Amino acid sequence: MSDDSSRPKDTEAPESATTALFEAARRSDLGLILGTLLLVYLVAALLTFTDGLNSVVGLMRTLTFLGLVYALSALALNLQWGYAGLFNIGVAGFMALGVYTMGIVVRSPDPAFGPPGFGLPLPVGIVAGMLVAALVGLIAALPALRLKADYLAIVTLGISEIVRLFLQSSAFDAFLRDTLGVGTGGGSGMGMPRNPVRELFLVDGQRGTPTALGDLVFGVFGAGGLGISNSILIDLGYIVVLAGFVIGFFVLLERLGRSPFGRTLKAIREDELVADSLGKDVNLIKIKVFVIGCALMGLAGILWFGSQGNVSPTPQFMPLLTFYVFIAVIIGGSGSNAGAVLGGIVFATVLFEGPRRAGATVRDVIDAETPASFADAVATLDPTAFLAFATDNIAPLQFVLLGLILVFIIHRRPDGILGDRIETAAAVDLSERPSEGEVDE
Repeated sequence: MSDDSSRPKDTEAPESATTALFEAARRSDLGLILGTLLLVYLVAALLTFTDGLNSVVGLMRTLTFLGLVYALSALALNLQWGYAGLFNIGVAGFMALGVYTMGIVVRSPDPAFGPPGFGLPLPVGIVAGMLVAALVGLIAALPALRLKADYLAIVTLGISEIVRLFLQSSAFDAFLRDTLGVGTGGGSGMGMPRNPVRELFLVDGQRGTPTALGDLVFGVFGAGGLGISNSILIDLGYIVVLAGFVIGFFVLLERLGRSPFGRTLKAIREDELVADSLGKDVNLIKIKVFVIGCALMGLAGILWFGSQGNVSPTPQFMPLLTFYVFIAVIIGGSGSNAGAVLGGIVFATVLFEGPRRAGATVRDVIDAETPASFADAVATLDPTAFLAFATDNIAPLQFVLLGLILVFIIHRRPDGILGDRIETAAAVDLSERPSEGEVDE
């Protein structure tokens, strides 16, 4: 009898160990994020391995950059929406304030090189961009946070559009030139200062002789080694900086969430009336978190668009950008910082850039003419012709895909990928309470 009773235990042991291992991996934030990135890299390699190493590494660079900048933006939004329940649809506007302020502060005062600036060091410009985004957030928060839910969303959307239209206005650009001697460039935008990461690799930051670090990196991974393009290697250096900022954002928000201030935010999110009845100054706390979130959005805008060489109000800061950031937070799980990072990576790589890359790869192997319209593609009853039409028109169809995925997530998992890990307002975990027997013991 003892042998028979032991056999089921032996057969169940591997299954329980596998389940425990899977559960541990699922509960590991870093494991989930790194696992997602590795899967993305694997797919990127499969899509481009026939084009050479530069194509593979270049696609990985693009996907990683987009994943990190969306993670930064999602973390900033998660502080307002996930922690305090503030429905801010003006993310694009605050990002624009940050990067434009940085550009104005840092650009050369000589108008021969485009819109003039103050010519101050880059760190001063970054701090100024965050302060201006925070200041506008404060001015907006004073009247707007008296509103609830949908009304707050409308106000923040209006503020974002006002900022964009001001930056696009040639009259506003002329006003700044006449009064402060600086400009925004109007609808043409403005050039951004040279990426400081280039200075680590090249003496003049562009095509000069390599520095000691540049000699080492280019010699091992560049033309003298693996053959990766020097420009890709420099971009990968900037991606390392971005990864550092994502980690910094994450640690900051995690510590903030576990502080008394963070627990108050979650209490306001759960029930504002109860938090107010307990003596918390709800309006003041909401203003503080709104200002902090806007400052982080300004910094995210600087790190994202400040590295692109040129910035323009349209189309870079349209409301669609805010919509994308919200999708990232929804996918990851509102209220979870790890979910914000994971949602940003999944959205940028799988939903935003993935269909374009996959569509281009599929179209290269399809030997069929593209139908003139969707009706023609359906009428042919030819799957190859329909696939050719779909891959050639992947950009508009991408919005259909986003809509379907959002409907699926809201229906099947409304809390997002990591929604089960939304932090509670309590200082300790109250989900598992000891039984009466355990208390007596």
